[in-house]
Amino acid sequence: MDRSKRLEEGSIPRLLAAFSAPAIVGMMAQAVYNVVDRIFIGHAVGPLGIAGTTVSFPFMLILLAFGMLIGFGAAASVSIRLGARKQAEAERVLGNALVLLVGVGLLLTLLGLALLDPILTVFGASRDVLPLARDYLQIIALGSVVQCVAFGLNALIRGEGNPRIAMYTMLIGAVLNTILNPIFLFGFGWGMRGAAAATVTAQAVSAVWVLGYFLRGTSLLKIRGRNLRLQWPVCRSIVTIGSPMFAMQLAASMMNAILNNQLRLHGGDLAISVMGIVYAVALFIAMPIFGITQGAQPIIGYNYGAKRFDRVKKTLQTAILFASAICLSGFLVVMLLPSQVIWLFNREDEALMRLGTHAMRICLMMFPIVGFQIVSTSYFQAVGKPRHALLLGLSRQVLLLIPAILILPHFFGLNGIWAAIPTADLASSMWTGIWLSVELRHLRRRHADEDQAGRR
Repeated sequence: MDRSKRLEEGSIPRLLAAFSAPAIVGMMAQAVYNVVDRIFIGHAVGPLGIAGTTVSFPFMLILLAFGMLIGFGAAASVSIRLGARKQAEAERVLGNALVLLVGVGLLLTLLGLALLDPILTVFGASRDVLPLARDYLQIIALGSVVQCVAFGLNALIRGEGNPRIAMYTMLIGAVLNTILNPIFLFGFGWGMRGAAAATVTAQAVSAVWVLGYFLRGTSLLKIRGRNLRLQWPVCRSIVTIGSPMFAMQLAASMMNAILNNQLRLHGGDLAISVMGIVYAVALFIAMPIFGITQGAQPIIGYNYGAKRFDRVKKTLQTAILFASAICLSGFLVVMLLPSQVIWLFNREDEALMRLGTHAMRICLMMFPIVGFQIVSTSYFQAVGKPRHALLLGLSRQVLLLIPAILILPHFFGLNGIWAAIPTADLASSMWTGIWLSVELRHLRRRHADEDQAGRR
């Protein structure tokens, strides 16, 4: 059965599983970076070390934002040109994207190193956390180029239609980071610099891997010297397409900076450490859901275009069911075994254990409905409504969360910050549910119209 026939006639659950599996593995590998760094730092350095990675995280989100801007924008441009049988133009996009990724990486390195202390202070570092965060972010900033290249070119591997190789790229980096962390932290005693060095080394190997893929004979597209000269129309196309994801990541970086400062004000460095753990755990649970959305998008998009609205609805329902099952499983673990989860990151600090257990139960109390919100948001992107998807995506992490972070602590102190997260989750899910119900009613009407037209 060819791909088009599979999308239109194949079993929805099997299709979703087949399309989602590589993306889930890749997304889980991405999540491992944050979790592994904080686990080993928590044991080798302690809670202040976890706080150091947490206040560095907004800068890492900015790195990711630029990687998405260029990588996702170029990947979409490449896919369009390959579909139009314009391989030479697709290779021009690849070459321009590589130059942009290297240029942006160098710029972020220079800015990061020149403004290291002011950046970390703005991102919430206290006097005690600043030296540890400085050690960590200094190495991360030095590795900006390889991180941008690894992430950005990996998106282009997907864009030329090879998701399995893209998955291997992420797995290589995640496994290497997991191996190097204990060696650098416990074997060599490098502390925060060791954790950052493990991350940058793993990303450097991933960057060499993706460059090798496009330079040797196995890829559809090749990096050619003549395409490394920037062309404004190509760059403009890349930036235009990639800008929605770029905006979302920049907004997420701003939200994290505000959150860190509110935590420092109302709970001190320990609260920042706790939030670092909670965020790592939540991200680890949520990453498979992003893999499911990547798998569902081509199925929904194809059947929407083919006017098979019954299959569109069934795919959406199946994806929501799978995502909700993952969220519910993660929710039960953190609610029933919160101290064991915190124990993974640090075994000695009783204050961290007490506050972490309390915070995790509040922060993730609405987690069972998060899967619905994420999948429903991606549905709008799949059916060609990116503005809806962007607005709903920003609602949970920015538009609703930032006001909650700023307002609730005035009434409830530190507990208000913990409560801001489930408040935003609930409000954004309700908003998404209203929009989705309107969309599905419209879909039912179109389905009925198509049935009537078919009977004539």
